[in-house]
Amino acid sequence: MGALDNPGYIMEMLAIWAVPVIMAITFHEAAHGYVANKFGDPTALMLGRITLNPIKHIDLFGTILMPALLVVMGLPALGYAKPVPVNFRNIKPFKLGTILVAAAGPLMNLFLVVCSLLVIVFAAQFPPHIAEFPIKMAWASVQINTVIMIFNMLPIPPLDGSRILSVLLPPRLAIPYDKLEPYGMWIVLLLVISGLMFQVLNPLIQLTLRVAHDFLKLFL
Repeated sequence: MGALDNPGYIMEMLAIWAVPVIMAITFHEAAHGYVANKFGDPTALMLGRITLNPIKHIDLFGTILMPALLVVMGLPALGYAKPVPVNFRNIKPFKLGTILVAAAGPLMNLFLVVCSLLVIVFAAQFPPHIAEFPIKMAWASVQINTVIMIFNMLPIPPLDGSRILSVLLPPRLAIPYDKLEPYGMWIVLLLVISGLMFQVLNPLIQLTLRVAHDFLKLFL
């Protein structure tokens, strides 16, 4: 019997991965809205998007259909949540505020990586039969938050990295660059299906995970 034919294995994997995935996308999106509100744009607040309720952040295509399609195709599951609405015309100061609003999501994922590593260090102090499950869940959190953080920093509209790059570019370059946004997710999907996405992401992800592993070796 294969692993995927074993209901117990499937339930264990769901238990280990479900909470970290939900937390990663929820905290990521809520962070965008929170920082935007601090810099003058209350749009996310008024629409109820500064919340840790994951239902508010689920995108049918990006959170459910795209990851499912990639899994069916035998590819790693990548996805995204429903973007938090931000009216950047309200952001003041514009450049600094825009950069911080865009960076808030990935920085929140980095914060969750650090918290997850600390959970592993703490849990490892307990007997193995107690520590095993929280350590597996925390390491899953390290992995998923690393992937989401690095993926979102890619300079492909409308990912967070593109918003940062856009405000740093001169207007003559930023204007045509921003016009790519309606096609951004299709570009991402094409890069994923072609395998080019993972050629870019994998070295960065593996480097980050090696740093995380080396951090753990200092304490374990």
